[in-house]
Amino acid sequence: MTDAERGTVLIVDDEPAVAEGHAERLRDRYDCLVATDGRTGLGALDESVDVVLLDRRMPGLSGEEMLDRIREGEYDCRVAMLTGVEPEVDVAEMGFDDYLTKPVTAEHLRETVDALVRRSECDERLQRYFALASKVAVLEAEHDRSDLAGDPRYAELCEELSELRSAVDESLDGLPTRDRYAVAAGEHDDPTSSTHD
Repeated sequence: MTDAERGTVLIVDDEPAVAEGHAERLRDRYDCLVATDGRTGLGALDESVDVVLLDRRMPGLSGEEMLDRIREGEYDCRVAMLTGVEPEVDVAEMGFDDYLTKPVTAEHLRETVDALVRRSECDERLQRYFALASKVAVLEAEHDRSDLAGDPRYAELCEELSELRSAVDESLDGLPTRDRYAVAAGEHDDPTSSTHD
């Protein structure tokens, strides 16, 4: 995507006022599509969509089910869960790229979408790194590390993140500050280490 092109954001939320509110905050930068249920959202999804903002809990086709179908369909888009559901360790198994807990400020929403659009231009390995870093960060923000350390899913996330970190170092030089910070934030202690408190 060149600077002259506007990215496309698909917003899926079963509360129409919430979905429209997010769209209004983004329309100065992006073309926005709005859907108020998962099935309509899937119908609106095509190769032109760069980012999907997806409510996790919706009647009918839930956000989690829609996320699974997006990944199964191999759509080349980034997905942020935008939800009132506090994250638990089950997010380790979900295929999102970022996780935002409502309410979200207009500035945070724009920064997140901007970052996801930039990430879509990165190679697949770097995209995977950012997705893992987001999962670890959201879990550590909501839970005590000592509680997480005993969960094998969290340990696997941290191990894969550590392995990818060394592999993507060369790709980071050209990234904006926010994304470089996200990588640095992922440099946390190994929860399985005997020296971890």
